[in-house]
Amino acid sequence: MDDAGFADTSDQDLLAQHVAGDPDAFGELVRRHRDRLWAVALRTLGDREEAADAVQDALVSAFRAAHTFRGQSAVTTWLHRITVNACLDRARKAASRRTAPVDDAERLDQLLEPHESAEAPAERQDLHRQLMAALATLPAEQRAALVLVDMQAYPVAEAARILDVPTGTVKSRCARGRARLLPLLTHLRSSRGGAKDSKERNRTQGASVPPASGPRDADDGDPAAVKGGGGLA
Repeated sequence: MDDAGFADTSDQDLLAQHVAGDPDAFGELVRRHRDRLWAVALRTLGDREEAADAVQDALVSAFRAAHTFRGQSAVTTWLHRITVNACLDRARKAASRRTAPVDDAERLDQLLEPHESAEAPAERQDLHRQLMAALATLPAEQRAALVLVDMQAYPVAEAARILDVPTGTVKSRCARGRARLLPLLTHLRSSRGGAKDSKERNRTQGASVPPASGPRDADDGDPAAVKGGGGLA
């Protein structure tokens, strides 16, 4: 059956069809949810190869354990839980192989300016690398909670279902994780603030003496909002 044939089939029915022997049903589930599963894995582990392996492990586990699904949560929650568990297993194993690798109300996506110039992709990539390096210093459980709530924009209750812990535990892990990240990321906010102030001064000075001819300076364009999902990309 092609993708169009599954258009009106719910996730739960697809899983049931897979259990009943449909050879294509699970593949449709993967097609629907793989992008978000990949995003969670990559941001939790910070390594593309490890993330790819974790997603593969999770999907194999889900394929084999589909008959145990009882419908007590959404299929997507079930898939995310399996993926997060696969990531946490890998993170713990990696931690055992090595010795080292804002206020509490502030979300990760507020630690850095979300409105970044489209003309500076290299700067954004550098910020992303530094953020991922900071995340890697957190315990795996705190990292997973922050990825779901602050970066993937899941409600706390949904993150709690994915992680299979109480909502209070998710809130506590996020608060502790943010508190530990803040000293590592404050310099990024400061440096971006200084760059922004410098740009504003340059714009003000330039406005009083406009160029005689030629194209407008790139800084005079409207900044593009660069923000994906529920937080930092």
